[in-house]
Amino acid sequence: MTVSRLLILVGAAVVLAGCASNGTTARIGRNLADAAAQPLEDLNLRRDPIPAVLTRALVNPYSQEGMETCMAIALQVRHLNEALGPDQDEPPPPRAGLSQQAVEALADAAVDAVRSETTDFIPLRGWVRELSGAERHSRRIQAAIQAGRARRAFLKGVGMRQNCAPPAAPSWFRPRPQNRRGLRWPWG
Repeated sequence: MTVSRLLILVGAAVVLAGCASNGTTARIGRNLADAAAQPLEDLNLRRDPIPAVLTRALVNPYSQEGMETCMAIALQVRHLNEALGPDQDEPPPPRAGLSQQAVEALADAAVDAVRSETTDFIPLRGWVRELSGAERHSRRIQAAIQAGRARRAFLKGVGMRQNCAPPAAPSWFRPRPQNRRGLRWPWG
């Protein structure tokens, strides 16, 4: 792709995003900046930090610590959701309109074009990433994400067992009714 085509694509994405919404413009700007900085990551000069909640999950995803109450479990799930995004049991966000979908598709194409142009000039990119340590860091991020997902699923399972309401349990779970003293009915 030539530089002029790339500039036209990026410009069109930014203009359309400006017409769509401020949130979309900010997201496109962040994604374009990340795509342009990709060579810095490949050379291991810039690293995305691993969130602390995922680092803790990486060390021990099945820790029993901090699961005394439903509120404590819900708080841990909320922190994991902030790091990982919504869980699979959450309902999908409302579908965007056709114009918003077009803006997002164009923005994604622009980001992909920028990322492709910025990474193409590094010869033997895979070897460079391996030798610089960037690939090792990328694998560690992926392992932390997997551990965070396992931790979130574990917490929601414990929340179900403790009769907690969502988000300390899956979104479809409905806690069993309790009597006035907070005890579960023997038949429920």
